Amino acid sequence: MALTIKTADTCELDLVSLGECMIRLSPPGHDRIEFTDTLEVWVGGGEYNVAYALARLGLRTGWVGGLVDNPVGRIIERHARTGGIDTSHAVTLPYDGVGRDARIGLNFTEVGTGVRASVTMYDRGHSATSKLKPGDIDWDQLFRGRGVRWLHTGGIFTCLSETTRAVAAEALEAAHDAGTVVSYDLNFRSKLWLSQQAIETTRPLVPYIDCLIGNEEDFQKVLGYEVEGADEGLKELPIESYKRMVRRVAKDFPNLKVIGTTLREVTSGLLNNWSAILYWSETDEFFQGPQYNNLEIEDRVGGGDGFASGFAFGFLTSESPQRCVDLGTAHGALLQSTRGDTSQITLDELLHVAAGGGARIKR
Repeated sequence: MALTIKTADTCELDLVSLGECMIRLSPPGHDRIEFTDTLEVWVGGGEYNVAYALARLGLRTGWVGGLVDNPVGRIIERHARTGGIDTSHAVTLPYDGVGRDARIGLNFTEVGTGVRASVTMYDRGHSATSKLKPGDIDWDQLFRGRGVRWLHTGGIFTCLSETTRAVAAEALEAAHDAGTVVSYDLNFRSKLWLSQQAIETTRPLVPYIDCLIGNEEDFQKVLGYEVEGADEGLKELPIESYKRMVRRVAKDFPNLKVIGTTLREVTSGLLNNWSAILYWSETDEFFQGPQYNNLEIEDRVGGGDGFASGFAFGFLTSESPQRCVDLGTAHGALLQSTRGDTSQITLDELLHVAAGGGARIKR
């Protein structure tokens, strides 16, 4: 089953992401939240990061989520508009002076090192995006009126509230009916919901999805598929067992055209083995991206979003499945070389690394 993507000249936007965007506050370097007297301010969110990265790579993107009419909300608006993201379909809620009704979610993130893992602490209750409800967004006007080639969303948005679960279902169905390609990143977050809730919510959505993305934990916790032979800490991944699991998913959901999975083996907080595989249903084949052994990590947050945006870029620019997984893997590796959630990578850098280029100084 081929992946059919609308042509660029028939749509105003190449990709739209649906999800929450937050403010991330991080101590400099590898400091601890408890002991820092300085916090860096970053903008990001799982789905938002994909739209931002693709805008940097030259595509026309939009983001749909919740904002609040106050200076913190305007940090996100400024970041998005500076990056070239269309925010005209975002829903802006009034600020009540306290944040009881709606606020911008925060997350405090420590970047780990050595045997100390990176840690994220959420402060996102009552966020504007969690307040979104069916009917807030005119999907028909977006997908049919303006035209969108690709919709990206995922489990972080879906798990925020009962109403966002309904909005996700509404958006996926509308995109599917309009002929817009749908990608969904499973993105399990144990601090936000239980595995059983994730499975019950997500499995009914899969028939509307064309491209499914996730890592080994995501497939276990969000869809209920086990990887035989994987150790509990997921330090080593048995690739052939992983492929068998992906084929079980593809058999159960024959509408899936692409299944992209990141492969991360954690040696330490700053040293990972990184790669990815892509299952292409049309030919029942797997394609593997480049293997980055002992990849030095500056900040691992957003690596999976880097993969998702890299491989979506490949498909949106008519590349082969092998080239798409190469671009996704390289982009994920590059994104982890910088601080913050969102991409600071240029198209030239991506093409250079995806083609096997090294890190020799350029001058």
